[in-house]
Amino acid sequence: MEEKQQKAMRQGDHTACEIPSSSSSREDIIEILGSCRSIAIVGISPKAERDSNKVARYLISQGYEVVPVNPGQREILGRQCYRNLNEIPFKVDAANLFLNNSRVPQVVDEAIEKGVNAIWMQLGVVHNDAAEKARNAGIRVIMNMCIMREHRFLSDHIQRPQVQTV
Repeated sequence: MEEKQQKAMRQGDHTACEIPSSSSSREDIIEILGSCRSIAIVGISPKAERDSNKVARYLISQGYEVVPVNPGQREILGRQCYRNLNEIPFKVDAANLFLNNSRVPQVVDEAIEKGVNAIWMQLGVVHNDAAEKARNAGIRVIMNMCIMREHRFLSDHIQRPQVQTV
């Protein structure tokens, strides 16, 4: 267990090593990946070697419209970067979270307000209370899974999104 997680556990933050209270079916994952065209990557890094950046580049290569969300950046991957989900001036279908578990509830609240269809929490990102709140708002939730790995594994079953150009 990482030092930060151990410290959080000692301080009573049991979300630091939370286990998802429900699992997602293969059909749910295929439906989300097939129906979402635009995906906000919350917590994306401008550094090419970071997982969030690698995942974003992969999703772009697969035809998804990626929207970077990082309050400390103006542009990532040649795309305008937004400070939070609510700052994005158009609809996004999904939010892919590369965050510390303690930040998940705030972003889920933004996702509910924004009206996203799905929230995907990357490997190591789990927050059962926030996931339940999102599900109660009609949002599909995936936790503790890598969207890139799942897409690669299930790509034969996923229809590529049709990105509309203006």
